Amino acid sequence: MSIEELINDCKKNDVKAQEQLYRLYAPKLFSVSLKYSRNYTEAQDNLQDGFLLIFKNIHQYSFKGSLDGWLKRVLTNHILQQYRKEPFLNIVDENLPEEVEIEIENDTVSSEYLMKIIQELPDRYRLVFNLYVLDGYSHQEIASLLNINIGTSKSNLSRAKMILKEKIELHTGTKKMPQVK
Repeated sequence: MSIEELINDCKKNDVKAQEQLYRLYAPKLFSVSLKYSRNYTEAQDNLQDGFLLIFKNIHQYSFKGSLDGWLKRVLTNHILQQYRKEPFLNIVDENLPEEVEIEIENDTVSSEYLMKIIQELPDRYRLVFNLYVLDGYSHQEIASLLNINIGTSKSNLSRAKMILKEKIELHTGTKKMPQVK
């Protein structure tokens, strides 16, 4: 069965087609869900809720653009919608710290460790970091997605990078201790 036939059957609420679509795309979409969720359990819940939303709105998919992109966008928007209601996203400090660069030498930090410390970031920092660094959104797009201002997006990204840099330096033993005079 082709993807087009599968989608058309899903549009007819065919349970077997929905199950097949789920089996095909759940692993990819789970990684998206995990990236934006606070923990593994929340990611599982978000994935399930996201698929319910996908099946409810599958009629909107018109075969223009990639199915992968449409599915990821529906899931990501669903997860971000939950955060938009929370007031923590609106915190802003216009005294932006200077841009923090994180340099990681090959094989010093595993991808599992990086994912773990990214998930440990406070929600507002994690969301902006993932959208900007991992998904390539601009600060303008992030501000629009999260209903925050651009300064908040920039500030949250900078703070996320500072936290990650500290954790990586502690993990690799490269953190320099301040000199006592």
